[in-house]
Amino acid sequence: MKKVLIVDDSRTSRRVLKDILDRAGYEVVGEAINGQEGYDQYIKLQPDIVTMDITMPVIDGIESLKLIRKYDPDAKVIMITAAGQKEKMVEAVKFGAVEFITKPFMEESVVSALQHCL
Repeated sequence: MKKVLIVDDSRTSRRVLKDILDRAGYEVVGEAINGQEGYDQYIKLQPDIVTMDITMPVIDGIESLKLIRKYDPDAKVIMITAAGQKEKMVEAVKFGAVEFITKPFMEESVVSALQHCL
């Protein structure tokens, strides 16, 4: 079973994602509420995949992505974007994001993004 870390400052988003992941047969091994915590949890939990919100407090998703990829160049990070974050998406690709999911979450697109990582 593939292990996933959810990094998002929205409790609702984390819950919705966790439900989708559970139904799709993934194991959610941890949750983090900002980019710094996401990076710390990545090191501790060594998940197979990370879902990373872009806009978060402390350090944002892009900075956290950079830290994670520096620590593990093979890390599979899926960025979560809201509508209208095109520049951020381009930046995330440059720093190694594997895939994107947009809010509000569509179950099929979440599952397909995860499958693309494997």
